[in-house]
Amino acid sequence: MSETASTNEENKLPLNGRRAIPPNYSNDEENEVPEMEAFGLIPRGFNPRDYLRVVDIYMFKDPHEINKQEHHTDKYYNPKLIVRRGQAFQIQIDFNRPYKPESDQFWLEFLMGRYPQQNKGTYIPIVVGGVLKPGQWGSKIIHRENNSIRLSIMSSATCIIGKFRLYVAVLTPFGILRTRRNSATDTYILFNPWCQLDAVYLDDEKEREEYVLNDVGIVFHGNVEDVKSRSWSYGQFEENVLDACLFLMDKAELELSGRGNPIKICRVASAVINSRDDNGVIAGSWNNTYDYGVAPSAWTGSVDILLEYYSSKQPVRYGQCWVFAGVFNTFLRCLGIPARLITNYSSAHDNNANLRMDFFLDDEGKVDTKLTKDSVWNYHCWNEAWMTRPDLPVGFGGWQVVDATPQETSDGMYRCGPASVQAIKHGHVCFQFDAPFVYAEVNSDIFYTRMEKNGTQVVENIDTTRIGQLIVTKEVGGDGMVDITEDYKFREGSDEERLALETAVMYGVKKQSIQDTTYQPQTDVDMDFQAQKAILGNDFKVTIIFRNKSRNSYTATTYFSGNIVFYTGVTKREFKKHSFSAKLEPSSSSSFDIVIKSSEYMSDLLEQASFHFFVTARINETGKILAVQKAIMLEIPALRIKTKGELVAGKETSVIVEFTNPLKQTLENVTLRLEGPGLLRTIKKQFGRIPMNSTLTWEVKFTPMRPGLRKLIASLNSDALRHVYGELNVQIQKP
Repeated sequence: MSETASTNEENKLPLNGRRAIPPNYSNDEENEVPEMEAFGLIPRGFNPRDYLRVVDIYMFKDPHEINKQEHHTDKYYNPKLIVRRGQAFQIQIDFNRPYKPESDQFWLEFLMGRYPQQNKGTYIPIVVGGVLKPGQWGSKIIHRENNSIRLSIMSSATCIIGKFRLYVAVLTPFGILRTRRNSATDTYILFNPWCQLDAVYLDDEKEREEYVLNDVGIVFHGNVEDVKSRSWSYGQFEENVLDACLFLMDKAELELSGRGNPIKICRVASAVINSRDDNGVIAGSWNNTYDYGVAPSAWTGSVDILLEYYSSKQPVRYGQCWVFAGVFNTFLRCLGIPARLITNYSSAHDNNANLRMDFFLDDEGKVDTKLTKDSVWNYHCWNEAWMTRPDLPVGFGGWQVVDATPQETSDGMYRCGPASVQAIKHGHVCFQFDAPFVYAEVNSDIFYTRMEKNGTQVVENIDTTRIGQLIVTKEVGGDGMVDITEDYKFREGSDEERLALETAVMYGVKKQSIQDTTYQPQTDVDMDFQAQKAILGNDFKVTIIFRNKSRNSYTATTYFSGNIVFYTGVTKREFKKHSFSAKLEPSSSSSFDIVIKSSEYMSDLLEQASFHFFVTARINETGKILAVQKAIMLEIPALRIKTKGELVAGKETSVIVEFTNPLKQTLENVTLRLEGPGLLRTIKKQFGRIPMNSTLTWEVKFTPMRPGLRKLIASLNSDALRHVYGELNVQIQKP
């Protein structure tokens, strides 16, 4: 930039004694770039038209043209050029006369933000040379014809990602002539998992197609005995989603110069996707009341949430863990960072990372809800993002846990990660960020502790296997489930597991040893608990089974407590209490049935239709206590989706959504949502009520845009019934 340009800027800048220029964290703001940058006095006879002049720049930016095809960006619903870093792309420049290399001199300039600086990577001048070096900025002429030249441009494999402005500068004896500001030549540069020099390089094509290019996914929920799944539309290629994702980094005030680093981007995004402490994207709500907002279970995908936030700049209400994780996954895939959504069943929400969840029992052996502060989530969703970790020792790159659900603060903000999955598995929790917290989520033990009258604590039972007993994600290339528990931990009871635990404790994870507390387990009697499959609105039965392995007769005073819980394991209300005395004959099994009636639970049922049962039994002869707890999900009926007529791109067709009310009551305030990435934008329809046993039918006309295999996703939401989903795979034919 010339002297005159910089003095103008100085007049505008607010004086600040600490830095010469203000912080530069807006991708949207621009500086004014002079079209004529004079070297000094300009002679009177100077006419810019006498010199080489740019008439037009052609970006090859249509989805079917070479750039978007080679860079795997043809699916983005965005008219501008989108390329991935570290890989060559082409542009054509038309001049007013043939280009003469011996006398003409021109170069390209890519700029970002309001204060472009070369050393910050926000001002990139590119001189035309002879060879392109892999992973470094450069350009060379690959074709010349008449007044046109075609350039191949290589971007750096570490360059910052975002939207750059492009100028072509021509050198004349008296100054630099530049092209006018033209937003049609703006170029988005994204991460490149196809480039070996990129920090997010992933070497398997099938995995890249799944973790970067797939715009729908599966959320696994329910509980470990009853895994349920639903589809989620990520929609990372939909209109304006890329701009919304770049805006999130502006909102998080991430310096432009830091935006080439996936570690930094993940860390700031995990904070800005929740609204705690920074007015971020989604406001969480776990209390079953969703006034002035959308119930978390009603969302079918991320696009509505991101676009609403991008336009209103206010947190979108409401989300729970899978909503935070779904939106985070969209953000990561949109920018080109490979990402997947993970579900951890029986997830410990441990308030002080001591690997111990305490459930306190009173004198009789019932759980004391006032003293018990820890909670076990039926499931918890987070994300994994794929990247190298040059900030850690060798071997800790690959999948990293990132979590945008606000649970605990990290460095003063609600955020979590990136934490290396490999480091968590081996107990190396000293490596940043937030590894001890994630380690506790998958490795805690449950202690059943009885408080004596004099204040001493007696540990009655320890459950070492329940927490984190199943960790899953969607399979590559299909809708099935993959068990990835072994990525996070060694087999329960193996030597490696013991070693990983000792390592974690050495690095500061607190673990109280059993020696601190008096604990003699009851070994000669086992207690188990089973429930038959329960359908919403019906009665069902549960069975308690004792196995007496000793030669003695025992009697067991048994307490049964049924609770309606949030999926976070927090109790809303105890709806069933039952106690009985069980006679246990020597060397035999006995079972006891308890019937749960729908009238007992329907009035207070929460949206995920989830129960939590505690059974505690005291063996009267020995005073020992047995304890078992189990979560149960009710079966919620699904929406039925079918299509009518043939499915051809560009031709109108219709889809029908049906639902039959299974409850013994009328459903009030019913809302249906339907969406399908690449098929149709989210459509909402409100129905006043659905009487019991009656069927609602909704027909929607739409015109599919693109051929290929697509997915329709629908949800139903009402006052009494939520978490009702349906989906349908559809094959759209070419016209």
